[in-house]
Parts: sequence; structure tokens; C-alpha cells
Amino acid sequence: MRVVLLGAPGAGKGTHCKKIVGRYGLLHLSSGDILRRERAEGTDLGKKAQSYMDAGTLVPDDLIVEMMSKAVKAAPRSGFVLDGFPRTVYQAEALDRALAKDDSGIDVVINLQVDDAIVVDRITGRRSCPKCGAVYHVRNMPPKEAGVCDHDGAALVQRPDDTAEVVKNRLATYYEQTEPVVKYYKAQRDVRDVPADGDADAVAAVLFDILDVLK
Repeated sequence: MRVVLLGAPGAGKGTHCKKIVGRYGLLHLSSGDILRRERAEGTDLGKKAQSYMDAGTLVPDDLIVEMMSKAVKAAPRSGFVLDGFPRTVYQAEALDRALAKDDSGIDVVINLQVDDAIVVDRITGRRSCPKCGAVYHVRNMPPKEAGVCDHDGAALVQRPDDTAEVVKNRLATYYEQTEPVVKYYKAQRDVRDVPADGDADAVAAVLFDILDVLK
């Protein structure tokens, strides 16, 4: 099963990808996680991407396409769920070309729809563990002890790209460059629009209804 999960920053793509992975045994391919790992490890790709990520703007297409194409080709036969990719029509076209070479394609595209105000609240309230990568929210999903990771006791941090100013830039970038990806896919296939403002478990139930048919 090959799934593309679309939506604005803070729409819940990462949360729901993990739920999908747990239920169907797919590989979670998150462009953001891969980029942050590359940056932390000081690779050439990470160094090139860092300035874009810190400013909340998109990393250039060629860098992302090269990285994600390798990840997709290395995915297991069980399939994958793409989180944060493709983010531009150019990337979507490049993905289609890469999959066509292997006589495969995307099985389903799901678009998570969330109000901008909820996006801002979700992202600015997000805190991450610098050690294990666990993610919390100061109000919706707080750790057992304020400011401390439940798993390893590390002090939680707010990522540089989770501040209010950067979030606004990310939303503007989304509407300008990423929302057209939804239109690109809708022009050639059925895209499932899923309202994602509400409870995560309720949203997940809708996603499972869609994916169970493909299993």
C-alpha cells in the first residue's frame, strides 16, 4: 500500500502517519524528520537545508526529490506512507516518474483539512525531546512532568520552526506552493478530503475506513 498524506503544517500528518504505520505495517517516510536528521548529523544535505528550515521556507525541490526518491526506492514491499512530501507540483511529478519506472504508483491520496487558527495553536504549543524525538503539546498532550520527556527525562525544547512568526511563514508558503499539489492530484485521481480539526482518534477512524478497503 502506497499512501500520500497531504495537509497544511500542523494538520496532524505526523500523528496520523504513526497510527497508519502501526495498523498496516507501512514505512513512515517523513521528509521533515529525514531533513532534521541530516541537519543534526551535519551532512552536506543537512547543511544546505538548514537555512531554509530555520526560516520556515521550503527546501529547494531538487534536494528534497533526491532524498525522497532514494527513500521510496528503498521502501519494503509492504509499502509506505509519505508525510510532508510531495510539497510542490514539481515534486509530485518527480514522484510519479520515479514510481512509474518500477511499474508502481500511489494507491491513495488523503488530504487533511484544518483551520488556520488551529494550525497555529497546535504548532506553537508543540514541544520535542532532543534525545528520542518524542513530541508533546503544552495543553493537548503534555508530558507527565512539565517540560520533561516521559521517556528519558530530557528537557523538552521548541523547535526553531515552531515559533509563531515561522508558522505564519509556513502557512503562507503552504498556500502558495503546496496547496496546488492537492489540485494536481485531484486532476488525475480521487483525493479523499478528511476534516482534521477534531479529536485525533475520530480522525484516525475515518482514515482507517478509507485504508481498510485497500488492505
